[in-house]
Amino acid sequence: MLKIIFHSFFILFLVIPAVWAAPPKDDSNAADANRNLEGQVNSVSQLSDIKPSDWAFQALQSLVERYGCIAGYPNATYRGDRALSRYEFAAGLNACLDRVNELIAAGTNDLVKKEDLTVLQNLQTEFATELATLRGRVDTLEAHTATLEAQQFSTTTKLTAQIITAVSDTFGNRVGGDRDDSRPYFANRGRLNLESSFTGKDLLRVRLEFGNFANSNGTSQIAAATGTGMTRLNFDYDSNETLLIPHIRYYFPVSDSLNFVVGPTGIGYTDISTTVTPPTIADDGNGVPSLFGSYSPLFRRGGGGAAANWNITKDLVLTLGYLASSPNVPSPSNGLFDGGYNALAHLAYYGERGAIGVAYSHGYSPAGTANVAAGTGSVLSNAPFGNNIATSNDIVGAQGFYRFSPNFQIHAWGGYIWANAESSGLSDVSNGRGGTDSLFVNNGDNANVWFGAIGMSFPDVGGEGNLPGILFGIPPRVSNSDVRQDRDNAYHIEAFYRYRLNDNISVTPGFWVILNPENDSRNDTQYVGVIRTTFDF
Repeated sequence: MLKIIFHSFFILFLVIPAVWAAPPKDDSNAADANRNLEGQVNSVSQLSDIKPSDWAFQALQSLVERYGCIAGYPNATYRGDRALSRYEFAAGLNACLDRVNELIAAGTNDLVKKEDLTVLQNLQTEFATELATLRGRVDTLEAHTATLEAQQFSTTTKLTAQIITAVSDTFGNRVGGDRDDSRPYFANRGRLNLESSFTGKDLLRVRLEFGNFANSNGTSQIAAATGTGMTRLNFDYDSNETLLIPHIRYYFPVSDSLNFVVGPTGIGYTDISTTVTPPTIADDGNGVPSLFGSYSPLFRRGGGGAAANWNITKDLVLTLGYLASSPNVPSPSNGLFDGGYNALAHLAYYGERGAIGVAYSHGYSPAGTANVAAGTGSVLSNAPFGNNIATSNDIVGAQGFYRFSPNFQIHAWGGYIWANAESSGLSDVSNGRGGTDSLFVNNGDNANVWFGAIGMSFPDVGGEGNLPGILFGIPPRVSNSDVRQDRDNAYHIEAFYRYRLNDNISVTPGFWVILNPENDSRNDTQYVGVIRTTFDF
């Protein structure tokens, strides 16, 4: 008896079109189902939208009046022509089974009549085609599920990727020269990120990378052609089409307010903290195209090490980190603590429309590896004591942004660097004209470098996902030094327009001008143009 009633109830709901379709938003959970379903109705006439001409009227009448296991909605409707959610099916089935149990307990006779069996047989015959179709769909679904499980990449790892291609050229005589040595070029960079989670809250990222923006010795092609790093693209510092694993990063929280980041290689300040710029502005493939203009040079340093992020409050975050330049090399002047390193303390506050941060960085570079301005300024600002002097630096910086409206935002950053010579001797020091002079440097000599920029951008102007923007800045300049200082200020003026073709592809034409390249007015103005195409998937 119980089995027959259950079959009757199941077939009744089965024949409703799209019975297993996704439920409407207003009944997407069990609480909604219980709230929407009224109590048991005693007569089918209580359901205002059920008519004797309906094909299921007889079955409904029997289930309501003989077995008492059909419930209506608060507005006295049954809604028989709409999709049934799983929650509603469970609620109705439970009511029916409860009623059957009551009847069994009461020992009621003649619960199932011959007429009921006839109705059940008729229903099975009438809907034999639909039942067969359903069985076929279930079999197909099971086969597809088995295929997906067998062929899926990983149960714990997902693959994300970004491929950048760019056509670019510069115009203007190279620094210290009398001709334009650059030619139009077409290059690419690709990053494949394998991201795994073991607890659902942590994240291990292993990056595969390739590209051909750099020469075989790792020097930027455009910087080599123009004689200055001020013309560099934000994404041009990769290997010469060699597949590398330059980045391994593991993030894990220990509480709601404290998390850690560790990694043996390729961990930058941007991987342990935030640049405090608007969304995507600092992204290599979707933000500002120039190297200098994308974010503060203070954050362009890294290696391998660890960092901690402490949410002092919901909106206030303190980052402390230590990154060694070559932690994997056990030889003298290398390793985790005996070679170059950078240490960061960054306090950032996040508001509803913007954010602001103040940062302090301390670093040390062995002789021949100084890169104080992270390649964004003049050669002198990167190595104020030349190529033969160990150099330490202290940097303070401030950065922030504010969104005035959904279509207008402004961001700015600036900083000041104190560089100190940590050894003495003759060293080749840049002369600002593409050459060097051999100068004597004393241990303890110092130099000061400053930089800054301000930008405006306009999200979704011209279409959803688009991003036009402009930026004006002063690249790093040695303003005071015991050895040599830059003659003039260089000025960086940039405009770009990211056009979003779809969720995965964007095209960005960009153009910028460098006045007084290498902070020397004797050098010709440099003009840089680029068309960047980015594929994200």
